Amino acid sequence: MSVPDTLIKEATAWRHQLHAWPELGYNEQRTADLVAQQLTALGLQVHRGLGGTGVIGTLENGPGPVIGLRADMDALPITELGTSAWQSQQPGVMHACGHDGHTAILLAAATLLAQTRRFSGTVHFIFQPAEENLGGARRMVEEGLFTLFPMDAIYAMHNWPGLPAGDLAVNSGAMMASLDAFAITLTGTSCHAAMPESGADPVVAAAELVLALQTIPARRLSPLASAVVSITQINGGEAINVIPERVQLRGTVRCLQADVRQKVRGLIEDFVNNLPQPFGVTGEIAWLPGYPVTHNHAVQAEQVRDVALSTLGADRVHWQVNPSMASEDFACMLQHCPGAYFWLGADGATPSRPLHNAFYDFNDQLIGDGIAFWQQLVEQLLPVSR
Repeated sequence: MSVPDTLIKEATAWRHQLHAWPELGYNEQRTADLVAQQLTALGLQVHRGLGGTGVIGTLENGPGPVIGLRADMDALPITELGTSAWQSQQPGVMHACGHDGHTAILLAAATLLAQTRRFSGTVHFIFQPAEENLGGARRMVEEGLFTLFPMDAIYAMHNWPGLPAGDLAVNSGAMMASLDAFAITLTGTSCHAAMPESGADPVVAAAELVLALQTIPARRLSPLASAVVSITQINGGEAINVIPERVQLRGTVRCLQADVRQKVRGLIEDFVNNLPQPFGVTGEIAWLPGYPVTHNHAVQAEQVRDVALSTLGADRVHWQVNPSMASEDFACMLQHCPGAYFWLGADGATPSRPLHNAFYDFNDQLIGDGIAFWQQLVEQLLPVSR
């Protein structure tokens, strides 16, 4: 079934509006207002404030199962370098991951389903804040998402550069890696740069530690295990002629297996505690709240695949693809409710810019495809009794 052109145009306008006025995690007030106003106008029951700025719209249409459809709303702290007519008007903030598109698509799907009502059951449209590193999904769960809104299953969609536009990819099992972030502090003894023997240099220890941590996936794990250890920030020093007292390293660990995740964490702690000692330096590590593996439930993943096969055709459906080593906090919802997370291809005639790239822009060609898929998923999972 085709989506009305008028709705696609309206959703595209929403997407451009959201892109022009991006908001960081837990600050999505303008975005939440747009979502809530539209859902209210449709006659849905609207709940605001879960997870801070979260919005949930409930569409009841007779007896039947209850499912949730989730979109993320937050932007990233990146200065946009694109030059579209709808480029970010917020300095240092942009939608570099397509959450503007996800929000517009789900809002339009709610609009279409509220109009057509060719299903029997209940749909919760979940607009989640703070997906990017801040754990908005976990906070919604902790504040009662599945207690206030019991569901039989939950689903989420993400646009995906690297797949042809409109193609769909889904796995039974791991779809995205776990995320653990850390901050390492190396403490030495500051001194004159010309007299290093009078101090203990944390910069040299930091350099050795960065390289040593890369041996964890390369030499301490099986080649069949999946792990990435990345140091993404190094900070230390104030003057060019002073060896600093402290250096801080920050980074992330990504894994696809829970046992590998625990082993990697332990190995990093061993390196931090022991490697700096011969330099006269001490090391400490603080772990920041992370995300588990985004692990799809088999039944719900197969449902997504079957709907995609019936609507897109076998040549556009990718089953059991390689998981991504990126992470997704929808994993926290999947720990408490059966569900599935899937990718919708983003590459048009030319490849899409990567996610989190300063030139990235959501491919509007996906808007109609996304709306149609949500509609078909609801109508096939919540069929009208004949």
